[in-house]
Amino acid sequence: MQMTSQEVLKKYFGYDSFRPGQDTLVEGILSGRDALGIMPTGAGKSLCYQIPALLMDGITLVISPLISLMKDQVTTLNQAGIHAAFLNSSLTPGQYRKALSLMVQGRYRIVYVAPERLLTESFLEAAGQISISMVSVDEAHCISQWGQDFRPSYLKISEFIDRLPVRPVVSAFTATATREVKEDILALLGLRDPVQVTTGFDRKNLKFLVQHPANKLKALLDYLGEHDQECGIIYCLTRKLVEEVSGELVKRGYSVTRYHAGLSDEERKNNQEDFLFDRKQIMVATNAFGMGIDKSNVRFVVHYNMPKNMESYYQEAGRAGRDGLPSECLLMYAGQDVVTNQFFIDRMGPAEEETDPETAALIREREKERLKEMTFYCFTNDCLRAYILRYFGEYGDNYCGNCSNCLTQFEDRDVSETARMIIGCVDSAPREYGMTVIVDTVHGSKNQKIARTGMERNPWYGMGSQIPVFQLRQVMNHLIWHGYLTLTEDEYPVLRLTGEGRRVLEGEPVVMKVPKERPKTKDAAGKKSKGKLPAAVGDADPDLFARLRQRRMEIAKREKVPPYIVFTDKTLVQMCILHPSTPREMLKVSGVGEAKLEKYGEEFLEVLRENG
Repeated sequence: MQMTSQEVLKKYFGYDSFRPGQDTLVEGILSGRDALGIMPTGAGKSLCYQIPALLMDGITLVISPLISLMKDQVTTLNQAGIHAAFLNSSLTPGQYRKALSLMVQGRYRIVYVAPERLLTESFLEAAGQISISMVSVDEAHCISQWGQDFRPSYLKISEFIDRLPVRPVVSAFTATATREVKEDILALLGLRDPVQVTTGFDRKNLKFLVQHPANKLKALLDYLGEHDQECGIIYCLTRKLVEEVSGELVKRGYSVTRYHAGLSDEERKNNQEDFLFDRKQIMVATNAFGMGIDKSNVRFVVHYNMPKNMESYYQEAGRAGRDGLPSECLLMYAGQDVVTNQFFIDRMGPAEEETDPETAALIREREKERLKEMTFYCFTNDCLRAYILRYFGEYGDNYCGNCSNCLTQFEDRDVSETARMIIGCVDSAPREYGMTVIVDTVHGSKNQKIARTGMERNPWYGMGSQIPVFQLRQVMNHLIWHGYLTLTEDEYPVLRLTGEGRRVLEGEPVVMKVPKERPKTKDAAGKKSKGKLPAAVGDADPDLFARLRQRRMEIAKREKVPPYIVFTDKTLVQMCILHPSTPREMLKVSGVGEAKLEKYGEEFLEVLRENG
């Protein structure tokens, strides 16, 4: 008698019930319908195609964009007692032929394949010899030119499906999709009457924070000093910044590694594994790192620079707290971030040979609009979570109680005098200048650029010498945000005065919301607490949690897999709370399935029994 989807969920994955939306998608697929699931990171998208794959008669092909994602998923499935494999460029020709042969023999229920392989002669020949029950497209937003990770190879998927002797069920999944991207997924994959589930983009366990620090490195060190023993990712916009930040953290004794496209393939691979296997606690990286990384115990994601759009930000920030435990997403903003992102956008070319110059130009314009939306996020005083959700088309309360704006008391401050200095300086300049020249002029800088431009003769030169530069920048950003000044979108953006700005020169007041000042606390930069466990452990016994984590690390080293693939932090926390003493009781712990119980159950029960 065939198992039910609920029984498969418990037996192989160790969960007693489906999360919202999962059962609808699973049952829709099992009834033979196509499916589209838009679910936030950590909501369990992969189970929506893995469970039907185990209940359907043929093989499920999962099309996935990255090697790291495939390896992670296949390792997790094999650990759960499910035969799975991947086909991509990381295999030698011999290994690839062997895996293809075993697929034809029916040895696997689930096979992950790179989109570039689909139309190769060898793969098409093998696909024609097997019964394919489902083609599932992971990271489906990659098919859309309006998505943040467009991959032209995804456009070949529908051609591959058309070449199959019998059309299988087609399912698609993504964490982030605007209305345009969703429409592209439906059309370009040719989904037929799909069951569609959008569970919402909200990740309630994530705390969103935005800072405008005068000194980013000091602010980062302060933050890390408060998050000792926690695993995290720090994203930087450029390779140079990755090197600088990681170097500074190494100097201060942090357990850190780095990742960017300038490193050799071998070093990137080794550094990624150091992070995944918990040999290194912090990863400093460009956005080249992370897609498909299913590391569940990332407790914080810091963006050292503002990313270029909200889709990228939410996807990268969403790598925190995949296990559902409390985690933080901190974005550190500086005006230079906008300039750097604008530079990258201006140099965007057609993606491979698939995009014509006119479309590429249109995509650049869209990217500029997205950059504005991202910049606005950094300046809003409204709820940050509500801002993100509105961007993706969801509306609700404008108070979440778990973001830096909702947790900050604001006060209105009259900045009219400072605003007049800045606007007056722009108005009286002999030609148009960028933000830095205007701020340096008002502050009274004696640098070479000011001397070269002759701006020391500007009537507003030095009028704001007593105002910190970062405060001048805050007021300038407020003036741009509210339309008193505009910033051009040229290669070298310059400031221009608007009609609203001229009224300020005539005496109109400017009021700006600013956080109320807090009492100064002792500098925590570089000072790491000793022996403190992650805050996400909550009420669990910290000593027992530490011993369970140590046992997990021993098993992971022996099995040569990342620790979170043995059991997640969330599962260890549940063990601490439920304190099972028998295998039967251990099966009640969320995340403990029959295969893992048989493999590891006794070793963890031993630790729990020792604790009494």
